[in-house]
Amino acid sequence: MAAAPVYEETELDRIESWRMAALERAGYPGELAEQLARRHDVDLHTAIQLLERGCSPELALRILS
Repeated sequence: MAAAPVYEETELDRIESWRMAALERAGYPGELAEQLARRHDVDLHTAIQLLERGCSPELALRILS
């Protein structure tokens, strides 16, 4: 029987997990937080500030896209 492949978390995985957690804490629902966390062209602080200024998560995503 072959051994199951072992998944090793990369530095990129850890960064995206951290970004996702920060976005969720700011108020983004899980799916939107995940989408934004993987977008390295999106500034995390800008994404959070949009919510702080009253944008809905959906509107913020449209603005950032």
